[in-house]
Amino acid sequence: MTLILKREPNLAIKHQAFQYQREAVEAIRDLEYSAIFHEQGLGKTKIAIDLLLYWLENKVIDTVMLVVKKGLVANWVREFKAHSHLTPRLLTADRRSNFYVLNSPARLILTHYEAVKGERKRLQLFLKTRAVAVILDEATKIKNPESDLAQVFFELAPLFKRRVIMTGTPIANRPYDVWAQIKFLDNGKALGNDFEGFKRELDLSNDLGTDKEAQETFELALRGLNDKLTAFSVRETKDTGVIELPAKLVKTIRTDWEPRQFDLYTQVRESTRAIVVQEGLLTEDDAEEAIKRLLRLVQIASNPALVDESYTSDPGKWIALLDLITDITAAGEKCIVWTTFTENADWLATRLQEFGVTKVHGKLSMDQRNRAIELFLKDPECRVLIATPGAAKEGLTLTVANHVIFFDRGFSLDDYLQAQDRIHRVSQVKTCYVYNLIMRDSIDEWVDLLLQAKKLAAQLAQGDISYDYYKTNMSYSYGEIVRGILDLEDKKMP
Repeated sequence: MTLILKREPNLAIKHQAFQYQREAVEAIRDLEYSAIFHEQGLGKTKIAIDLLLYWLENKVIDTVMLVVKKGLVANWVREFKAHSHLTPRLLTADRRSNFYVLNSPARLILTHYEAVKGERKRLQLFLKTRAVAVILDEATKIKNPESDLAQVFFELAPLFKRRVIMTGTPIANRPYDVWAQIKFLDNGKALGNDFEGFKRELDLSNDLGTDKEAQETFELALRGLNDKLTAFSVRETKDTGVIELPAKLVKTIRTDWEPRQFDLYTQVRESTRAIVVQEGLLTEDDAEEAIKRLLRLVQIASNPALVDESYTSDPGKWIALLDLITDITAAGEKCIVWTTFTENADWLATRLQEFGVTKVHGKLSMDQRNRAIELFLKDPECRVLIATPGAAKEGLTLTVANHVIFFDRGFSLDDYLQAQDRIHRVSQVKTCYVYNLIMRDSIDEWVDLLLQAKKLAAQLAQGDISYDYYKTNMSYSYGEIVRGILDLEDKKMP
């Protein structure tokens, strides 16, 4: 049944897009399903809004449903106000208000992933009565095909007349992360329906450094992945020259241990080695227990107070961080300090109060996070934002700052790339600086190498780099490195 309104909303575009954004819309606007893979910071939001306005104006569909992460709903409301004349109806966790939304003549519905999951049955009925298009923002949210959330979206997918996924990091952490996102679009046409087989071929495992045959199989699968997606996807990166952005400079700052910190690290490293390494070989690198124990070493290299409440000294990275922030703020500039751990965010915010600080992490309410972001954006006296990637890595433009400092990093490539590019994006006018604080002779060095390997694998699979470049720069030695880090041989203080 076609939805006809007595008075149609104003579907005009408020601001003209960049040429590459217009080309993206033209490339996918008539496809049944498509993927917008433009690198973070290149304005995917604008592409999505112009695309849905085209659909509505040309009566391709009746209604567009935009699904975003819960923490980004308020941000998308602001984006619609800035780029269009549409005001979206919100589908939330409130089932009573959702009843009125689903029975209204809304042209645009904005919702989040968990709300879709909660309204699965009513949405099935709704989608049978309207011609609805869906756009999934940050589509890596459904990257795990075995999750209940992904299963819901697989079930609903055929009921949408148009399907679009959108993410700057389709390969969020491992190459096989893209499988479920593409299955939502085409039900297995491009990448097949055998996830386990797909995963085996595209697993960046620890044994690739010693198994040449497995390495060749992995690289062959990587090289062919982009070819399978190009017919229905668009991607631009900051290196393709579609837009001029200031330079982004990445700097590594190596720090020294505080004595008690080193002792605690050594103790935990030895107990971790007993679990993670068996008969001289690293166990399955994504096993939950192994990851948990390796993350404990990351915590101690960052701030031992995260695992030992009696630790009251300044950890080795503190002085380097303080020196950086002092220089940045003295120059009249702002910075974001990233940490993986909420307790660290609280500790750093307390210690850095003299610089004018605010914080965003997962234990704060959405209102508290939004207020913190507004303060950082608008108050010149608020010069430092402390944030965790899980709470602030996506959907935010924070170009009032041009420095990001990683006090510590986890194992997720998506966290690392998304977090640093909050500042390196359209509207930035200053040179951007990314500082990685790395504790000498620690698991930080393995994390750095692992993230580099993951990034190169993602770039090759996405068609961002040549195979020659990949072979020249790729190292599979992270398995060997982590065995060295976990070595039981006693080390003196470096």
